[in-house]
Amino acid sequence: MTEQKQFVATDEAKGKAKQLRLFAMLAWVIAIAGEIYAIMNLISDEKMTWLIVAIVVILALSIVGSILWKKANRMDPASEKDKFRFFVQNQLGAIMGVLAFLPLVIMIFMDKNASGKTKGIAGSIAVVALLVAGITGIDFNPPSIEKYTEQINSQTEELKVLNNGNNLVYWTNQGNKYHIFEDCQHIKNREIHSGTVEDAWKERKIGDSELCKTCKARAEKAKGLPVEQVPEAVPAETN
Repeated sequence: MTEQKQFVATDEAKGKAKQLRLFAMLAWVIAIAGEIYAIMNLISDEKMTWLIVAIVVILALSIVGSILWKKANRMDPASEKDKFRFFVQNQLGAIMGVLAFLPLVIMIFMDKNASGKTKGIAGSIAVVALLVAGITGIDFNPPSIEKYTEQINSQTEELKVLNNGNNLVYWTNQGNKYHIFEDCQHIKNREIHSGTVEDAWKERKIGDSELCKTCKARAEKAKGLPVEQVPEAVPAETN
């Protein structure tokens, strides 16, 4: 029976994830600072254009923060055992997106000095931005240590069936594919690394990884197994 190993992020992956999270937090802090400035200085008929500009900038910062945060989570995922931490870590982008806009939306509609036109235009734009920031920040398929562990072990078993019991694969620094064959057309003329399926997952620090479909079809054909219908060519950058 194959030994089942739990996924543990490498120190390098944890370091990179920490850096990305710091950049994400910086983006969110600037977004919220912009929100506070907009509340204090831009809610008026005369400054409506600048208020709209501020909303767009805050939205861009919120989205950038969410993208960086999700990428960090895929390098260093949380465990599902701690339900609260797992939820907060994976959905923090949505939480911060709402915080970056909800107070501003409330203040726009409650401001006594702004006209109905300003409230209608700027308020509607702010509401849309709130929804976009919130939805963009949601991770609909959050990574976890348990999920990665299950996928790595499952993929290792599949690989051994295809590769005569060997847990040896090849990969490059690009994409999320690993390969059974070192001479696979998708990794020719590139810097190639080798190791186990677990090594491929960890060393590239990109989260989900999977077997190249071209290599899988080639291995199935060599073993006389039913071959899946796969495209003749897969863009090289995805491998």
